Amino acid sequence: MNPEQQKLLRERYTLRRQQLKNEAEAALRQSGLRLDQNARGQFEARYLQERRKIEQELREQFEAKRDQELPQLNERLKKEFQLHQSAPGVTSTSTPVVSVTPIR
Repeated sequence: MNPEQQKLLRERYTLRRQQLKNEAEAALRQSGLRLDQNARGQFEARYLQERRKIEQELREQFEAKRDQELPQLNERLKKEFQLHQSAPGVTSTSTPVVSVTPIR
């Protein structure tokens, strides 16, 4: 990885950490608790820990759903492209136009 890419990754990491810190502070404010500095640090650490668990569970659910739906997608595409392949006037070198939306 070149230095510019490393710098970009560091900046993204720093931005993400600051965003999470801001969200933890917002959660503390919304809770109405008045904590000393030590307890605030503990609250933030616990918030981040629980948040990571929630995000991991969501990733696992997403992956399970994707794994469940991919065979159906593959079968649907297989049927669609078999129709293209057997259609008159279509050569095996023709490539269908497919629109892809990137996942973030």
